[in-house]
Amino acid sequence: MLLAIDVGNTQTTLGVFDSDNLVHTWRYSTNKDETGDELAVTIQGLLSLADLSLSFINGLVVSSVVPHCTQALVELAQNHLSFEPLIVKPGIKTGLSILYENPLEVGADRIANAVGAKELFGAPAIVVDFGTATTFDVLSPAGEYLGGAIAPGVEVAAEALFSRAARLSRVELSVPPRVVGRNTQHSLQSGILYGFAGLVDTMVMKIQHENGFESKVIGTGGLVSLMKPLCKTIKYVEPDLTLWGLKFIWARNI
Repeated sequence: MLLAIDVGNTQTTLGVFDSDNLVHTWRYSTNKDETGDELAVTIQGLLSLADLSLSFINGLVVSSVVPHCTQALVELAQNHLSFEPLIVKPGIKTGLSILYENPLEVGADRIANAVGAKELFGAPAIVVDFGTATTFDVLSPAGEYLGGAIAPGVEVAAEALFSRAARLSRVELSVPPRVVGRNTQHSLQSGILYGFAGLVDTMVMKIQHENGFESKVIGTGGLVSLMKPLCKTIKYVEPDLTLWGLKFIWARNI
C-alpha cells in the first residue's frame, strides 16, 4: 500500500492507496513541532482506525510546505519503515513542464494539484484549492504549468477580521439564508463566503480571458464542499486532488 501525505500550514492530509484505489483518507491539524517518533504515533493511530498499520505500507510520498514536518517524515521513514520516502522537490519526475520564472518557488502541493488535474481531468485546466491560502494553478492546452495566483484562505481572512474587530464575534462558516444579512452573524457569513466566491469567479474569468482559452475548473481543498455551490465557475470537484497528484508522481519515480 502507498501512503500519500500532504502537509499544509494548517492541516495535514493522509491517503492510503491500494493499487489504483484511494481507500482511506484522514485530515488532522498540522503540528509543526512533532518529531518523527511522535508523527509515527499519530499516523499509526489514524491507520488503526482502518485496521491498518505502518507495516502494511510499502511506499511513502510526501508534499510539504513545512520544512520541520518534512524532516520529521524523513525520520519516521528511517526509524519505522524499511524504505526512503519520496519527497516532492526539484529533480523528481512529475511529467510537467513548469513555466514559472523560478520553478523552485512553486509549492509541492501546487505541483501535486497540477499533476492530479492533468491526469484526472486533462488540460487546459485551472485548479482552485481552498486551503490556508486560496490558490489558483493553471495548465495550458499542452499540459504545461503556466503559473497561477495566491490569495488569503477563507478561514485565514475570517480569523484576521475577527481578531482585528473588537465587536465582531467568530461565527460558523456556513451559508446564510440570504446575501443581505439581517443580523451580524448572517452579515459576516455572507461577506466571507459570498465575498470569496466572487473572488474565485472573478479570478477564474480573468485567467481565462488573459489566456485566451476556456479551461476546466476544478475545486479541491478542505473547504471545497462549502464553497463549490457558491462559485459559478467551478464545474468539477475532487477533494483529494493533491493526494491523487502525489500518487501519479510516485508512479513516475518508482
